Amino acid sequence: MTLSIPQPADTRNLVITRVLDAPRHAIWRAWSDPEWLKVWWSPKPGTTEVIALDLQPGGAFHTRIQGPDDDRSEHIGCFLEVIPHARIVFTSMLTAGWRPAIPELAFTTLISLSDYALGSCCTVQVIHQDENTH
Repeated sequence: MTLSIPQPADTRNLVITRVLDAPRHAIWRAWSDPEWLKVWWSPKPGTTEVIALDLQPGGAFHTRIQGPDDDRSEHIGCFLEVIPHARIVFTSMLTAGWRPAIPELAFTTLISLSDYALGSCCTVQVIHQDENTH
């Protein structure tokens, strides 16, 4: 089953599409391999610790970002859909094993990968509860 995607024109959504000079399997690895994810997940000079990346429906997603001014942020969620090399969907509204969560920031993220000319196209759509939270 593929989850339907809300229309990008919805002002509660943040949509970023990039055409990348890299094969789709490399972009997939950047999202799915903890060693690669921690390299780019936070803006430099911040660092990322990947605590959980159980890439299956109901699996845990958990990262901790340490900023340059000792500020920390946790990103805890649950994967809803995983189609290797094509699509990842996760939310902060659930934790591992489909357990309900009360997150600081409610969102659902949809990542779509496709081939594009000599590289790949990556679209990331972050769906927020309302216009004030993105």
